[in-house]
Amino acid sequence: MIRTYKYRLYTHSRQAKKLSYLLDLSRNVYNAALEQRVDVYKETGSGVTYTVQSKYFGNLRRSDPDGLGVLNFTCMQQTLRRLDKAYRAFFRRVKSGDAPGFPRFKSIRRWHSVEFTYGDGCKLRFDDSGRALLYIQNVGKIKIKYHREIPADAKIKHVVVKRSLGKWYVFFQIELPDVGIAERGPAEIGIDVGLHSLLAFSDGTLVENPRWMRSALEEMRAKQRRLSRRKKGSSRRRKAAFQVAKLHEHIHNQRRDFWHKETRKLVDAYALIAIEDLNLSFMTHNHHLALSAHDAGLGMFRRMLESKVENTGSQVIAVPPAYTSQMCSGCGEIARKDLSVRTHSCPRCGLTLDRDVNAAVNILNLARTGPSGLNVGDGAKRVLRSSLL
Repeated sequence: MIRTYKYRLYTHSRQAKKLSYLLDLSRNVYNAALEQRVDVYKETGSGVTYTVQSKYFGNLRRSDPDGLGVLNFTCMQQTLRRLDKAYRAFFRRVKSGDAPGFPRFKSIRRWHSVEFTYGDGCKLRFDDSGRALLYIQNVGKIKIKYHREIPADAKIKHVVVKRSLGKWYVFFQIELPDVGIAERGPAEIGIDVGLHSLLAFSDGTLVENPRWMRSALEEMRAKQRRLSRRKKGSSRRRKAAFQVAKLHEHIHNQRRDFWHKETRKLVDAYALIAIEDLNLSFMTHNHHLALSAHDAGLGMFRRMLESKVENTGSQVIAVPPAYTSQMCSGCGEIARKDLSVRTHSCPRCGLTLDRDVNAAVNILNLARTGPSGLNVGDGAKRVLRSSLL
């Protein structure tokens, strides 16, 4: 099982400058390697492999110890692998008939991370007082906000150091042994997602939509107006753009924190979680709903739920969403209603309840009796990848 743990790095000015220098060196390697591939193809009609480039840039590194030699060799190899991966994706798209998207040269605004193989130029250490430190070759020991411990039986495989809006973060990609399935009670829940109430549970509970972006829209508009008035290319425009980006990051962190907490509660409490197998494009492509749909982050909810449910003994079952809002959960009668009607009233059996709760009950009933759909917790095939970096 692969997981990624993210931590904040607290650098002093000298360390931040050294990290920025490593970032620039890796970016220059990427651009030089891309230029080499383009030039060799123009001259010979054949490409350059990763193995050839690794040997070539390795020799350059050894001949320039005070320049390129500052960059760790395995770090340089990871950069060359990124380029090789971009080339492979380009040729795959060409063969499939998609828009090719040839690999592009990276400006300073398009290069934000540097990668290491753990144990070679990068290592997690602890001082005498138990404080966590990240050692990086030619940078030194950097303080980590070690807010959660890496399990003792985990093996750190890969490290990514990233700069975002002037802050530095480290991502440890760890390999964990498969854990035993924990026992769960018989509790079951059906969930209907929406924009009026973010979540509606089959037991009648409603989770209100926090509307993170809507709440910050006035501040966002003010910052964007200030940005639009600045002269392009000026330092004042860069500062204004930085403030807009900081606000977007704050909203993203609020949304991510909310969904992490909600999905953890569900996974810990229920053995069966029934959701809609919903295609969200009909909301994101509708100009009336797009802002609210993106603000809600319903796709993030499903990804986090599926990620957390693995090896917990719980099941996530996705059912077809057709008629779940129109059908009466009491008798099965179809009671058609517009989106503006928020209460379900059945003309046949007289059942009256919130339309989203009615849909959640129908979703749970379909999960119990209908086709199983997606069952992440028991036998679903998933690509082995790092979760939620």
